[in-house]
Amino acid sequence: MSVQARNDRTDEWILLLFFLPAKRAHVRVQVWRRLQRLGAVLLRNSAYVLPNSTEAREDFEWIRRQIESEGGQATVLDARAPDAAVHDDIVALFRSARVRDYDLLAAAGTRLLAHRSTRANRSPRQLPQAVRRLREQFEAVVRLDFFGAPEREQVAAVLSQLDPSTRRGTMMSNAATNTLNLSDYRGKTWVTRPRPGVDRMSSAWLIRRFIDPDASFTFGEPAAAPSAIPFDTYNAEFGHHGAQCTFETLCTRFAISDSRARWLGRIVHDLDLKEDAHHEAAAATVGQLIEGLRRSYGDDHALLAQGVAMFEALYQSAAPTDRSPAPRRPPRARTKTRPTATHRLKPKKRPRRRS
Repeated sequence: MSVQARNDRTDEWILLLFFLPAKRAHVRVQVWRRLQRLGAVLLRNSAYVLPNSTEAREDFEWIRRQIESEGGQATVLDARAPDAAVHDDIVALFRSARVRDYDLLAAAGTRLLAHRSTRANRSPRQLPQAVRRLREQFEAVVRLDFFGAPEREQVAAVLSQLDPSTRRGTMMSNAATNTLNLSDYRGKTWVTRPRPGVDRMSSAWLIRRFIDPDASFTFGEPAAAPSAIPFDTYNAEFGHHGAQCTFETLCTRFAISDSRARWLGRIVHDLDLKEDAHHEAAAATVGQLIEGLRRSYGDDHALLAQGVAMFEALYQSAAPTDRSPAPRRPPRARTKTRPTATHRLKPKKRPRRRS
């Protein structure tokens, strides 16, 4: 996720305050790991904080429910820094956390550069695989770098030396670009995070229409449903890969080239990643509709069903340019009209009488 995606209101924050009984130490570790994956930082030993956004609120609310289900107490609050100095202190905490991540990546990249000359000692695929892993780790850190730590450029420079394709935004590994067999994914249960938004709604629609017509969906942690196929969850095969959102990843993995689906993918990309890369006119309206659905439906299954129906309607509304051309409009019937003065035929000359 880009810096602008979660730092859209730089003077506002969202806080998670919680308490867990001492006997729930394992839950505390789980919560801590989830907070680290979100990029949240600990504020004065009292609260975890993120830049205020719809996504951050959704993530904190999900963690709050987990804590309360384990016998703990949790509260999610909006907050505003009382002055610029406090605001700068909080920003410094975020940057410091990312500096540590970038330093580790830079060190790993430097080691790969040093070992590149000894490539003969490696398997032919080892070095490219190591570079791809490093690139994906870099993109994961960038999504959490809400305030643009300067060390980011150092890692990007190392990656550009290791793999020039990094500059062109080629973020998916070969394993993530091989086309999958549809028959292996029929009649399955798919699991994703609660409170579906634009990427999860559209991905569920895409799965039903192009991959698994009989798909069923559930919500929660993938570990709780080991037989289900995770999508748009942390570290899932069908999730964000580099610059691609989950919808785009599914299109790539299952070779979905339908032009109307690709059009929807451009809308989903800009809404989910808070970008305006594709300038689709419908994106703002689709975003408003999704926000309205999320406010109208408290049940996740009902919310997803409405979202799937909405994307089907959008799909049907688009021109099917990848199919047979639309029938041409029949020509208008010609009607007789009196010629205008400029189009009147000249009168025939009368034959002269002989005298």
